[in-house]
Amino acid sequence: MRVKSAAFVVSNAKVSDCPKSSLPEFAFIGRSNVGKSSLINMLTDRKQLAKTSGKPGKTQLINHFLINKNWHLVDLPGYGYARVSKKTKKEFQSYITSYFLERKQLISAFVLIDIRHEPQAIDMEFMEWMGTQQIPFSIIFTKADKLSEKKIDLAVSAYLNTMLEGVWAETPPHFITSATSSQGKEAVLAYVGSLL
Repeated sequence: MRVKSAAFVVSNAKVSDCPKSSLPEFAFIGRSNVGKSSLINMLTDRKQLAKTSGKPGKTQLINHFLINKNWHLVDLPGYGYARVSKKTKKEFQSYITSYFLERKQLISAFVLIDIRHEPQAIDMEFMEWMGTQQIPFSIIFTKADKLSEKKIDLAVSAYLNTMLEGVWAETPPHFITSATSSQGKEAVLAYVGSLL
């Protein structure tokens, strides 16, 4: 699939204020500073569609973008960002969970993982919650340009093996990406296209 058009629709903090449209949605979420905005801009070929920042935790609302006039890309706030207040963090968690539990238009989520780091408890807990709620998701490993191919293979294997040693009978689909080199772009978009 090729992205021919991408337009910002709305930002809000309430699931009830999300677009009333019945168009399918694909949600992107991950810990703060995982490279989510850069990945979204790479996938859509738009440098400024999602705002990138050197300051983690920039996305603090549910952001809807209309792609090819037939599906919504949803940019969700990062979870587990330590420098926001406990009240703000609770609000993030509240509307993140509300989105996943209430949004009928959601086809699948993409959970972003920085490939350079060992499996983090917060990511594992979040994906386990998604699994128990039966919310379909895939894993997108980001920042692959920072590692050699051998180290990428080792990192991905370690991650998936950790999942299998835990509560997972099988691992979800996964993609290896780089916003810098556009690695993984075609694979992720082809996957979205296959679910539309």
